[in-house]
Amino acid sequence: MDANSTAEARRPPHVAMLVTPGMGHLIPLAELAKRLAARHGVTATLITFASTASATQRAFLASLPPAIASLSLPPVDLSDLGPGATIETLMSEECARLVPALTGVLSALRETTRLVAYVADLFGADSFDAAVAAGVPRRYLFHPGNLHGLMIMLHLPELDVSMPGEFRDLAEPVRLPGCVPIPGPDVMSGLQDKSDPCYRWMVHHARLYRESEAILVNSFDAVEPDAARVLTHPVPGRPPVYNIGPLIRADANDEPRAACLDWLDRQPPKSVIFVSFGSGGSLPTEHMRELALGLELTGQRFLWVVRSPSDEGTVNANYYDAESKKDPLAYLPEGFVERTKDVGLLVPSWAPQTEVLAHEATGGFLVHCGWNSVLESLVHGVPMVAWPLFAEQRQNAVMLSEGVRASMRVPATKRKEEIAAAVREVMAGQGKGAEVRAKVAALQKAAKEALLEGGAATTALDEVVRKWTCGEYC
Repeated sequence: MDANSTAEARRPPHVAMLVTPGMGHLIPLAELAKRLAARHGVTATLITFASTASATQRAFLASLPPAIASLSLPPVDLSDLGPGATIETLMSEECARLVPALTGVLSALRETTRLVAYVADLFGADSFDAAVAAGVPRRYLFHPGNLHGLMIMLHLPELDVSMPGEFRDLAEPVRLPGCVPIPGPDVMSGLQDKSDPCYRWMVHHARLYRESEAILVNSFDAVEPDAARVLTHPVPGRPPVYNIGPLIRADANDEPRAACLDWLDRQPPKSVIFVSFGSGGSLPTEHMRELALGLELTGQRFLWVVRSPSDEGTVNANYYDAESKKDPLAYLPEGFVERTKDVGLLVPSWAPQTEVLAHEATGGFLVHCGWNSVLESLVHGVPMVAWPLFAEQRQNAVMLSEGVRASMRVPATKRKEEIAAAVREVMAGQGKGAEVRAKVAALQKAAKEALLEGGAATTALDEVVRKWTCGEYC
């Protein structure tokens, strides 16, 4: 080995990670970077898009350890796509148009770091072209969702050919190896209209998944045991799959303590239902009113992160900016705030979700079924009431309610009586609610064990890093 090779080997291995828009994509990749730094001494650069350069994202990136750098790609003009373009289409187009700029970024990182691998998340598969052009030795895909979502993507090219109609019109559920049967209307929203460019983009991404050297998934074996057995079994032509979760946001210990946590301190153990629809979700006005009246009917203590409904009724209205656009309390039923002031706390726009779920007073979580939130709930042992909104959340709700049985789902009609019944059952019911609470407790234990020395997730990530760092003979 010559002097230059010796010097290169002494530099810490470095990985570049492309984060397509959304805090739900950024947080798990950042947590992966933290784990790589802490356990393996791997440094990282998180590459973000200008379209998501919000104050929330900037603050989050600034809080990361010194081993994790970040940079933003230049803005892209997407005005030609029109106002009706879906979030998935916007993200996909932005990524494809940034390949030349990303090639330059990766080429520069090769000059200044020991760049051993490139990781793109689920809407960034087109960026593999940039990694190839820049000569990055290994290209991996990170799937921030679960194995059920990945299984649909891996089978999507063949489903596209074999299924003549729309998913929403299927008489029978979609049955895939190791997965809970998913009714057609509950398949991820981006696949529900074949005439929409979003659908073609999803099929395009699905084909590119197979060009990655391996796929890293933010899930753990115990929550999807049958799917894990299927996907961890080697199959020619399919990249190896590594379950490396749960990757959830650690407590933000350097931030001032939120007032809602002081309120929780005054509540009895496991007495509060936490209501939040993630960083990107908002409810139609009528559903917001029914939820308020349903919570009032329960008599249950509640902590509700309230956002104003979108004027258009789009449930993903806050995807790029989590701040509520108007005073959300104005949309609640007349007198609701006064009537529930002794049992409920309303928090506009945002609450420290990890800390709320970790609090001993929290006994349930009415959740949109975004996968980050689901994992946080399981890690902290909080049973769920499922109220899915968009993206893959409906199929997550099916998996959680019908397969894992870690939640109860609010019926699609969203009437106040139905909402109240689901909340009461999960919080204190002796039938299905008791089964849900017991299952969540078992999964909490399994999630912790996966991350221990010798645990499945730790072992899987060790194997990935070994492949990154052992050279061409792996």
